[in-house]
Amino acid sequence: MILINSACEAPEVAAVPDSTIHTAAWLVNPDTPPVADGAILVRNGLIAATGTLAELKSRYSAAVIEHHDCAILPGFVNAHTHLELTHFPSWRLRTHVDYNPRRFSDWVIQLIKITRGLHEDDFRASLGEGVRKCIESGTTVVGDIISRYDLLASYEVPPVRGRLFFEALGHEPSRFQERLEQALSAIKGMSGEHLMSGLSPHAPYTVGEANLPVIRDAALSRNLPLAIHLSESQAESAFIFDTSGPLATELYPFVGWERYLMPPRHCSSTGLLDRHGLLTPATLAVHCVHINLADAQILKQRGVTVCLCPRSNDRLDVGRAPLALFRKLAIPLALGTDSLASNDSLSLWDEMRFALNQFSDVLSPADVFRMATSGGAAALGLSTSVGSLEVGKRADFQVVSHCGTDEKGLLERVIGQGKIVDVCLNGLSGGA
Repeated sequence: MILINSACEAPEVAAVPDSTIHTAAWLVNPDTPPVADGAILVRNGLIAATGTLAELKSRYSAAVIEHHDCAILPGFVNAHTHLELTHFPSWRLRTHVDYNPRRFSDWVIQLIKITRGLHEDDFRASLGEGVRKCIESGTTVVGDIISRYDLLASYEVPPVRGRLFFEALGHEPSRFQERLEQALSAIKGMSGEHLMSGLSPHAPYTVGEANLPVIRDAALSRNLPLAIHLSESQAESAFIFDTSGPLATELYPFVGWERYLMPPRHCSSTGLLDRHGLLTPATLAVHCVHINLADAQILKQRGVTVCLCPRSNDRLDVGRAPLALFRKLAIPLALGTDSLASNDSLSLWDEMRFALNQFSDVLSPADVFRMATSGGAAALGLSTSVGSLEVGKRADFQVVSHCGTDEKGLLERVIGQGKIVDVCLNGLSGGA
């Protein structure tokens, strides 16, 4: 690893084999002032030094790639996706199940209807398209939910970084245990440094209560983080509290789960998960729309990170997350797009812009930029390698135009007007 010498030392230009300096009008990082005429030195796919172009040229002899009138930003971290569902819009048309659900439960049933008739190749092609869409929109790291474990090899071409959360759901204990063992076997067989693993007990209304301690123990014993859909809809809240509402009367009969309907629990989804020890600093709680003060205090006390998916929530008309409450309690936040089953794009640019508009009284450009970069990296447990342009981290970055020449309002302009010129993985152009 190469570090910039301190200013008090005599300048010495060092030849750096197989290295490149990327420079732009601005180097933009979360929670630090932008660097005018900023540059990064890339060596062996890692960031070896940062500073101004003049500083790096004075100390290192390396080829220089100039990105005129642009800004260099970290690659974005999409903390919650379902890339295997990227082709969902076309599947709706192909399977003739093309209607707009009125309620959350209707949408879940539609999703099941459509995916039931698909084949492995459908999901494989869909996943590949999802990876491509992420990279071309500046996302270089994902927290992806994988429900079809045979798709694992497809994440390598083209390479995507991040963490795969292996999904498990169901009620019957032996079948759930079998599913969990399949996930753990797939995790054990993972190789390569690009992808880390985790588990995803889908949601409190799709995982039998007796199975919650099972997946908790599996995660704790193997140091695997969890990603859980939490309090996404009012229908979920009603189901967990007193086993009422359309999830009980429509979804459960549709999937043949009537015999698994539980007695009223008289608690929230947060309370239920907390009873069984699933809320820890290694838990990523996704959506969190119907969260009250008591729930939020539990999330804070347990060190849980919340991933917001505002466009998906709006599309499904389930409400808006209590973001002001999360900010007041200083709950760590990340940003996700969810899937194209409930969103129009996999672009975190679109997600940031929507979030700024929807939560204009709560969020600043710096807030959403942090959520899409360092906040997402922290949510996935990957802060040491991604999320910002710092020495030792991966040289995964995006080059963005329409940033202007004035430092004042720079981040607001970049988020509001920025257009991707290129996306680089390991310092090499990924083609945007």
